Amino acid sequence: MRTADIRRRFLDFFAERGHTIVPSAPLPTPDPTLLFVNAGMVPFKPYLTGEQAAPWPRATSVQKCIRTLDIEEVGRTTRHGSFFQMNGNFSFGDYFKEEAIGFAWELSTKAQAEGGYGLDPDRIWVTVHHSDTDARGIWREVAGLPDARIVARGDEDNFWSMGVPGPCGPCSELYYDRGPALGREGGPAVDEDRYMEFWNLVFMQYERGEGAGKSGYPILGELPRRNIDTGMGLERMATLLQGKDNLYEIDETRPVLDRAAELAGVRYGADAQADVRLRVVADHVRTALMLLADGTAPGNEGRGYVLRRILRRSVRSMRQLGFHDPALPELMTVARDCMAPGYPEVTEAFARIVDQAYGEEDAFRATLKQGTTVLDTAVSKVKAEGGRSLPGKQAFLLHDTYGFPIDLTLEMAAEQGVEVDREGFTALMNEQRERARADARARKSGGATDTGALRTVLDAHGPTEWRAWETLTTESKVLAVLGANGPVPAAREGEIVSVVLDRSPFYAESGGQDSDAGRISGSSAEAEVLDVQRPLPGLVVHQVRITAGELAAGDPVVAAVDPEWRLGARQAHSGTHVLHAALRETLGPTALQSGSYNRPGYLRLDFPWRGALSQRVRSEIEEAANRALRRDLPVGVRWMPLAEAKELGALALFDETYGEQVRVVEIGGAWSRELCGGTHVDHASQVGTVALTAEASVGAGMRRLEAAVGVEGFGYLARERDLVSRIAEQLNAPRAELPEKIAGLLDRLKAADRENARLKARATAAQAAELAGRAVDAGGTLVVTTTADGTTDEARALALAVRDRLPQGRPGAVAAATASGGLVLALTAPAREAGLNAGALVKQLLGGRGGGSAEIAQGGGIPAERLNDVLAELPRLVGGH
Repeated sequence: MRTADIRRRFLDFFAERGHTIVPSAPLPTPDPTLLFVNAGMVPFKPYLTGEQAAPWPRATSVQKCIRTLDIEEVGRTTRHGSFFQMNGNFSFGDYFKEEAIGFAWELSTKAQAEGGYGLDPDRIWVTVHHSDTDARGIWREVAGLPDARIVARGDEDNFWSMGVPGPCGPCSELYYDRGPALGREGGPAVDEDRYMEFWNLVFMQYERGEGAGKSGYPILGELPRRNIDTGMGLERMATLLQGKDNLYEIDETRPVLDRAAELAGVRYGADAQADVRLRVVADHVRTALMLLADGTAPGNEGRGYVLRRILRRSVRSMRQLGFHDPALPELMTVARDCMAPGYPEVTEAFARIVDQAYGEEDAFRATLKQGTTVLDTAVSKVKAEGGRSLPGKQAFLLHDTYGFPIDLTLEMAAEQGVEVDREGFTALMNEQRERARADARARKSGGATDTGALRTVLDAHGPTEWRAWETLTTESKVLAVLGANGPVPAAREGEIVSVVLDRSPFYAESGGQDSDAGRISGSSAEAEVLDVQRPLPGLVVHQVRITAGELAAGDPVVAAVDPEWRLGARQAHSGTHVLHAALRETLGPTALQSGSYNRPGYLRLDFPWRGALSQRVRSEIEEAANRALRRDLPVGVRWMPLAEAKELGALALFDETYGEQVRVVEIGGAWSRELCGGTHVDHASQVGTVALTAEASVGAGMRRLEAAVGVEGFGYLARERDLVSRIAEQLNAPRAELPEKIAGLLDRLKAADRENARLKARATAAQAAELAGRAVDAGGTLVVTTTADGTTDEARALALAVRDRLPQGRPGAVAAATASGGLVLALTAPAREAGLNAGALVKQLLGGRGGGSAEIAQGGGIPAERLNDVLAELPRLVGGH
């Protein structure tokens, strides 16, 4: 039974029994305690805890989940993956133990022809909490299970809570005996590989108090409403119903594994280490596909880093298997075809998915090449000095300068027998993060990090008289000059300080609008305004650089906003409102702005949407925005009570807190009506133009539009026009014919590439035949050593070609080196059967560096003067085996 059919059968079963089918929530979760949904109950958490009333008495779902705490164990066990799907049925104060147990038993054991899974009831074992006599009795009555197959277990195994005060309760787990070939007899308490858990029933009936661990807390009493939360592992059920040994071999993962094995030229099941790497690839490629489909983008923090790590581990595993070409273009398509029956969105968003995935692989390949050289040099130095640990400073350099993740440094150093000073690395990382946090705090406080000093200024002088909506210039008085550590008597030329004025015309960064630029001038000083913030309610703080003279508290000054800057800012902010209205006009009211940023000439706008926007839709949005500009819609500002603004349909964004009186900005009346504190143009035509420059994903179900506006918008369009003109001139073709002309050129280039590849293959074949004919006998093994022009990939192709031309049935070893110090070694099947291992031989030749599979391996870092010596060593190693 295919996995998609198992999923469908589960939902149908519970829908027929009164459960509402709830679609899977996206993998990224708004829960601040989690990066991703890690259990089927997470989307239902507010209903199970009583924070919200459930919309339905009973529900069912198949929830996508991610768990990455034990990512290094992926591929080593038979039943754990980083991405998995949890089938669940839930009751919110409706049914309880008897019905939950009855449903699980019925669906598990009912014949497949009747809509069940058809598991043999005599091979099902269950566990219950040792105190739960009710569950034990129900299993006897409903399922007819003998006591011997109802196993009592303690809090560690069969009592559930969320780790904090709240609902808790005993649980009952279902296990299936997969037979003596997979482990010892005696039930799940003896062997959880042979007896695979496939369903867990949680009976939420108690409330727990404070305490640690699985049992270090008091039970406060019974819940007023008892709930049911169950989870059936979809991959585990597929493993059982498809007769597989592990979840990596089911229909949603095995095709990826098989393609990876084919690319790497290895056979699954022939080598334990290679099998682990193949399973890592199968798991991680699928996981990355699903994360990308839900809008997660590779990055250096949080969710993005998890995705980046998973992608990089899959690419590195392919390299360890001996495949050095781009792997994701081959594997992502296979994963898409596996997952599309259950998740059609992976097909709809595939262009965006692969764009991000392939770009990440390309970047990582470059990082790996550069970082590996640096790491190998550092490890060699440590070994030469008799050390066993790579300094934390070196690991931090690899991370900070070369983008080499610490987990990869740890893994690659371990392969060469060297540890890493993890504590030293962590200390340096923490220092860097603290500097970044301090910089962010300084920016948000206008450069002054002493908030106590700012509070003193506010208490002494009251709020700033803020005039940004009315004027570009004010005559002001300096109330305070503050450095990083508090007030200073004066600031001199070249210094950057924070300045508080009694009144200010400068817009302080807020509502997505960047702060104003301009100058503060006095009789004895000139200062450039770098940033303007509101670190405390009512207080405007200017970060300035003194460009001439000396500025002190009490000085009278003129504060002047740069008029060109303000004009650009007004165009960008009004352009944001226009684009938002055009977006909703084109896509509908659900495309509601969830974040924005604008500065002179540029704007970006984030909004919830699943899937990339097509070029046609982007053009429609841009056209709707520019139609509003051509119609010269009036821009008006009104103050009104919040209730009246809501009644008018004004959009309140960003979950901001509003007072009773709010500022409403309208463009064309009801066409665009938003609560806003920014600066705006007087008529829409003053925006000039809105030219969309980019559209991308910025998170789960979240898209971002970027645009150039005003003079910068016209400049962007002019550059695009000039680019098209130059291309048309170079191709000697009218603009209208450029797509066809370029397509023809690309076709010819591809044909030329194919011809070059054919000629190169022919040349390699001729060279390989000659080299194979010159093989030397080393203790019964034919050995060929040679140098290859070009890259390690070309050396690899030559080594394989020579190996395939050695006499059939004879053990053979082929080593090809490059001028840059790379080495590739390939073995024939008889050589491997005789006990030779390519990975082990490469490590011997290179002093512990390098690695790969038993069939083919590689390494690098050979000094040019030692190249021939290393090659000459191979016959001795092989002959002495």
